[in-house]
Amino acid sequence: MSNKFLDLVKQRRSYYAISPEAVISDDKLEQLIADAINYTPSSFNSQSSRVVILLGENHNKLWDGITKETLRAIVPADSFAATEERLAGFNNGYGTILFFEDQDVISHLQEQFALYSDNFPIWSNQSSGMLQFVVWTALTEEGYGASLQHYNPLIDEQVKAEWNIPASWKLLAQMPFGKQAAQPGEKEFAPIETRLKVVK
Repeated sequence: MSNKFLDLVKQRRSYYAISPEAVISDDKLEQLIADAINYTPSSFNSQSSRVVILLGENHNKLWDGITKETLRAIVPADSFAATEERLAGFNNGYGTILFFEDQDVISHLQEQFALYSDNFPIWSNQSSGMLQFVVWTALTEEGYGASLQHYNPLIDEQVKAEWNIPASWKLLAQMPFGKQAAQPGEKEFAPIETRLKVVK
């Protein structure tokens, strides 16, 4: 039995070998991500997710400028070569997608629905995770390879200043992507019996 959605889920992997060639037009890329934003669910239909797409020199500035120089200041010099090589791999892609959550939306919901106040930040992260997965899977279907990175909060303030990001937007993840340059290795799975329980 084949399920097209699950087939796509199985194809989605972390691609670290990526190249800077475009696989689809920028217009199609923008529409793909816009659809993901619109149709990914969020608690109370809060629609708190925010996304910034960095292409061209802006993509390069994130990895070869902001992130590299931030890490250079805190990573021991004798260990920095490996860090620099990793960042160069991200920089070698076509672009980067930045995922944010608007904290003003969350605060408003906390005030409006005080009974659930503690849950709204959790639900916000869940919504962002779903959006990241939807975008990642959609990029894979188009032929892009991507990985999910978390250099926040180290780079947060510089990212906000460089691209005029509203103060209420909290950076949660960075997704460098590019044309798939090499296939990832086989994925290993823990025994499903330890991870799935069926109660009849």
